[in-house]
Amino acid sequence: MNKKEVLEIRKQFSPANCAITRICGCYVDHEKSKRLQSREAFLSLPEEEAFKYFDIFKKTLSGTIGKNMLNMEFPLEQEMPGGTQEFLLKLKNSKLQDDMLLEEFYDKVIENYIYEENYYIILIHAMYDVPGKSSDDLEMYDASDVVYEYLLCSICPVSLSKAGLCYNAEDNRIEDRIRDWIVDMPDKGFLFPAFNDRNTDLHGVLYYTKKSSDLQEELIDQVLGAKMPMSADTQKETFQALIEDTLGEDGDYETVRNIHDTLNDLIEEHKEEPEPLALDKTDMRKIFENSGVSNEQMESFDQVFEENAGEKTSLLAANIAETKKFHIETPDVVIKVNPERSDLIETRMIDGRQCLVIPVDDHIEINGIHVRTMKRPGSIERTQDTDPAEV
Repeated sequence: MNKKEVLEIRKQFSPANCAITRICGCYVDHEKSKRLQSREAFLSLPEEEAFKYFDIFKKTLSGTIGKNMLNMEFPLEQEMPGGTQEFLLKLKNSKLQDDMLLEEFYDKVIENYIYEENYYIILIHAMYDVPGKSSDDLEMYDASDVVYEYLLCSICPVSLSKAGLCYNAEDNRIEDRIRDWIVDMPDKGFLFPAFNDRNTDLHGVLYYTKKSSDLQEELIDQVLGAKMPMSADTQKETFQALIEDTLGEDGDYETVRNIHDTLNDLIEEHKEEPEPLALDKTDMRKIFENSGVSNEQMESFDQVFEENAGEKTSLLAANIAETKKFHIETPDVVIKVNPERSDLIETRMIDGRQCLVIPVDDHIEINGIHVRTMKRPGSIERTQDTDPAEV
């Protein structure tokens, strides 16, 4: 799924567009015991309650494609009888009215979701009449010939509100606030089946994770059974290893900076595209070559790429690039540079020492204090022997 397709489904989570038929929930305590189970028609919920659920569902479809929202496919064996995809299809086709299927689903999540505190599993069924589109990309709601039927699951931590004081308007007094168990925004979730090319894709699922570094492989494997892509954090580590192993001991500041700039230029060129920019081995080779990596260093590139990423692996540009920061670190100094002005930093040999040179104007701050780079010509320099009264 791309950004446009995700946004199209997100738009359904509002009173005007609501396509949700049923909502089910299971509250699980820190001992993995089911404390509460519910199943009801979504439209029967009070309006204020429904709005809060809308916020949770929108959050389950938020973040960056390839980082917080991961497109996954089912391997063939999971689409066979007894596979995870078949189970999810049964759950969807039941329209969440089969208690045994729901119980089995909750048990799978509870067994494989790693969380030490209380949490709330929310599962909804919805049916979206996908409007047709004219040649000028305008939606035609009277030309719908596709119904997208789907499940959305949100797994939300439940935490105790903070202790404190509050104002009691009825008694007109300040008193101890009652602590409540609050359902937080989701930590994990998924959309099944995927909504690709504005249609149902039974072979795919969209997985949500709040933290890109915490995918929870067991949950994906046992509940979804889908092929898990490389996480955003692993992709970044792979890219860094690819640079270091390709350049070797001859890796220099200028070349690494050029790779950074070339990659960011590509991202800028594709920023209006709905599909995330994916870079395979051929694309990455071009980036390195265009950034000044020598022919000698590029001789081992293919082998290095396959060892670090795999021959057919693609890395998402948004996961490996640093578009918002450009940091240079030494054991004692950290330099933060505007990513668009990385060209300001130069490397030079000065008095036989390797130096980073930063050209500056007269505007410099040290801990928020405006200072000059040099003393004004003709200014009097104080020494330890100078009487302050004489200056």
